[in-house]
Amino acid sequence: MSSSRNPKKMVDRIGFQRGHQPQPVSRVAHLLVLLMLSSTIGGCLWWEEEEKVVTEDGAFVFEQDIPITTWYHYPGTVSEPWAVDATDSSAVSAANITANLSGNSTPYFTNATYYGTGFDTFEPTIGITASGAIFFTNYNGLGDGTHIIRSRDQGQTWEDVGPFGTVDEDSGQTPNSNDPYIYVDKFTDRLVKFDMHALAAMFVEYSDNDGDSWSAPFPVEGYYVTQDHQSIASMPPPPGVTAFHEVIYVYCINTGSPAAGAQCSRSLNGGVSWDIQRIGFPTSSFPQCSGLHGHVAGGIDGAVYRGNPSCEGPAVYRSLDGGYTWTEHTITTQVGMQEGWHAHEVATAVDDGGNVHATWISNDQMPWYAYSRDQGNTWSEPMMVAAPGVRETGFPTIFAGAEGRVVVGYIGEVNDVGDNNSTSGGVGWGGYMAIMTDAFSENPLITTVAVNQPNDPLDITSDCGNVRCGGFGDFIDVEIDDEGRPWIALAHNAAGFEEAIIGTLTEGPALYGDLAYLPVLPPGGNTTLLMG
Repeated sequence: MSSSRNPKKMVDRIGFQRGHQPQPVSRVAHLLVLLMLSSTIGGCLWWEEEEKVVTEDGAFVFEQDIPITTWYHYPGTVSEPWAVDATDSSAVSAANITANLSGNSTPYFTNATYYGTGFDTFEPTIGITASGAIFFTNYNGLGDGTHIIRSRDQGQTWEDVGPFGTVDEDSGQTPNSNDPYIYVDKFTDRLVKFDMHALAAMFVEYSDNDGDSWSAPFPVEGYYVTQDHQSIASMPPPPGVTAFHEVIYVYCINTGSPAAGAQCSRSLNGGVSWDIQRIGFPTSSFPQCSGLHGHVAGGIDGAVYRGNPSCEGPAVYRSLDGGYTWTEHTITTQVGMQEGWHAHEVATAVDDGGNVHATWISNDQMPWYAYSRDQGNTWSEPMMVAAPGVRETGFPTIFAGAEGRVVVGYIGEVNDVGDNNSTSGGVGWGGYMAIMTDAFSENPLITTVAVNQPNDPLDITSDCGNVRCGGFGDFIDVEIDDEGRPWIALAHNAAGFEEAIIGTLTEGPALYGDLAYLPVLPPGGNTTLLMG
């Protein structure tokens, strides 16, 4: 069994084998038997008429039909940047792909849905503790602190857990927040909540009991204004760093200045006090081509990473001393960065083996992905991971589970609302998860799901992936629970209420433990929305 997400707790994530494993025998074999039997009765002429039988790969024959919101495909490449339908043997052959659909690359019947929460959100982030409790940021606007909502029944019901402080009974402990942010420390299970005040100051609160109670707000040391797009990661203390807590926290902000770049600080005592901010890039890289960054991620080896465009292309910046010094590692010079509002997003994740995974939206408006198995020193060839038919995407996010198991989240559209196109695939934006159970394979199989149906778009803003729209704000979030189930935090904006929704697999493979089926969850969708 692969190691768990939480090395300290060693949480068991073994999935549950379902009875509808992919059938090993192709339909062609069954057809041939029937044809041979029939030829003995009807003669050779009938046989000759049925010679042109269209084959279907038996690896994708399940007890149920593949949903219209599920795709099995191979990634695009730099030279051929489009998805290859894995269920189309002729397309696979034309792409010169040698398919290996065994071991961790075995296809699993997969379906997805979303559940409404009844609360609003902005720039949604989530965290999941070892108990299975899911935490989601509820944004109440200026003049009120961020509230955290909690589900203890896998997204079926939600409750407000505050934090409730002394300001008043209805407010969070901090009286104002421009940006909400929640993080679950994957090593200690501590909930960490950040509030940003007027782009000028940050306060952090934490909970060690699944949100039942919260600490007082602690100020985060900072000198640079503007402060925006806060992000935090935890990791064991790296060699040479003495901590007074089980993990250290590294916290980074955007400054909005290409010259100043990202600024980072660290806490050695669980978030109670913080070092003064330092530049989050190597001094040799000054000035920066962009001062904006994605969320940071920490590894079991004590390394911390943040995504950022370099002057050459998408890059990952690495620190081995808790955010004091950084090295710059360009992922690729072959695939650029999306232009516009969200050009800053290079999302990063670290799996249980310490391997680094990154995703970004390129100038073709599509999501690209690469991995590193040596702390970011070298990277795989970039892969385009969008599903067949998706033509524009935005808001990339990523989370990694067991070694080589990854979920990439993004919003995407098949038909833009401005085109008045009513063809299949629906009009408007949907929430997508691209799942790889063997990302290190020569030709990794991707199982992509949309959490919403084509007739139930999450947003109908033209070019939503490249502009700020609705509750998406600047980013969305994905995480994997200890069972191995991926979850994606989104907003349902189409009706104008910006309701927080959470998408997940109702059926599919576990991304921790043995590769096996997850327990089945009930369908959700539009009927679960509670606002409006």
